[in-house]
Amino acid sequence: MNALRAFLGCAMLAALTGCSVGPNYRQPNVAMPGNWKEAGPGGTTNATAQLTNWWTNFQSPALDSLIERAVRSNFDLRAAEARVRAARALRNSAISDFIPTLDAISSFTKTRRSENAQAGPINFIDTDMYQVGFDASWEIDVFGGKRRALEAANASVRAVEEDRRDVLVSLLAEVAHNYIDVRGFQRRLDIARKNIVAQQEAVEIAQMRLKAGLVSELDVAQATTLLATTKSQVPTLETSLQAAIHRLGVLLGQPPGALKEELAQVAPVPPTPPGVPVGLPADLLRRRPDVRRSERQLAAATAEIGVATAELFPKFSLTGIAGFQSLHTSDLFAPSSRFWTAGPSVRWRLFEMPKLHALVRAQTAEQEEALALYQQTVLVSLEDVENALVAYGKEQERYQTLGEAVDASRRAVEIANQQYTKGLGDFLNVVVAERALYESEDQFVDSERTVSLNLVALYKALGGGWEAELRKQ
Repeated sequence: MNALRAFLGCAMLAALTGCSVGPNYRQPNVAMPGNWKEAGPGGTTNATAQLTNWWTNFQSPALDSLIERAVRSNFDLRAAEARVRAARALRNSAISDFIPTLDAISSFTKTRRSENAQAGPINFIDTDMYQVGFDASWEIDVFGGKRRALEAANASVRAVEEDRRDVLVSLLAEVAHNYIDVRGFQRRLDIARKNIVAQQEAVEIAQMRLKAGLVSELDVAQATTLLATTKSQVPTLETSLQAAIHRLGVLLGQPPGALKEELAQVAPVPPTPPGVPVGLPADLLRRRPDVRRSERQLAAATAEIGVATAELFPKFSLTGIAGFQSLHTSDLFAPSSRFWTAGPSVRWRLFEMPKLHALVRAQTAEQEEALALYQQTVLVSLEDVENALVAYGKEQERYQTLGEAVDASRRAVEIANQQYTKGLGDFLNVVVAERALYESEDQFVDSERTVSLNLVALYKALGGGWEAELRKQ
């Protein structure tokens, strides 16, 4: 017993102070630009970004309500939350590996001996054996394999948590994107219908002038062609509008048509704020969930090298069994029925060394892969933001130019109609001017929608939105 106590004391000391084999993880140093190269156009700046509730910058209560309901009810987000719970449960199994295993045992054995196999007098042919007790074992983590496994499990949990945040960032952006689509398609439909009314009047005027013998049938045909062309745009726009409404319903965890009445009233496209601070490139390392997830996956892969390396060393364990054993239940728990056995054991996979070394090399290669993927993820995140900055700034330039085109087209229609009414111009001039007006108005509204969509894409590229959950905790 003294020797066993000494071994147990030494084992516990080794478990507490023993080394952890394998590399210690250090977050890689990634060279990040000092500023965004494309910041500036469209009001974007490198000032500190406030992205926690970025959708409120659109000043749209309807959008705020949709996002709030989507966060509560979206099924993709619920699935991601379930994956987090599963990962945490698996992490708890890694924690339990540090605790000795203790199993309760209870058995009854009935034995009959052969009479012809006995050398001496037969005392018992039939015997009953009753036994109750416990057996325990404890593998001592001398070389840190279990500690590395727990380290890997913790990193994996964090990676899954970041994956859930990435789903949230995508959800926020998709809700905003489809809501802006709804308002944009409604506005384009409104413009198309107004132009249809104006073009219908032009057809009627051309028909009256034809009856009066003032124009040829060509004028009526040209007016009718323009009207039919404009009408042909309506079904396509209605299809896109309904698809956006259906998508919003699904994002909110509802049937596709659930929001049709709620969004039936035409409303403006949510406007963008005059200034958009986007912070610095280095902020992406702590803000973008996909970058954070990739970094945690790298940490887990690094810890797994230690888990594989620990298999190269011997395993030290303490095992024991104790209980009561008797031929009769009446004295099963008597002091004389007690039994126990205990002792240390060592297991070393000496003949598997080639295989174990191969596993270490394989895990090292997986860690190198995780490092490369992390570095690539950082670069892609930088690319996403720079592209979003360019798209946001350039679309605002296009929007301003299209506004000028709309003003010019309206004036052209006015002049063409005046000249045609006075008999000073061809009806073709009216048709061309009205077609140009409709196209410029349609493009102007579509550009307004695109500006807002590009700002949503910028907020998504910056990784904003998931921080709100931390404030609720």
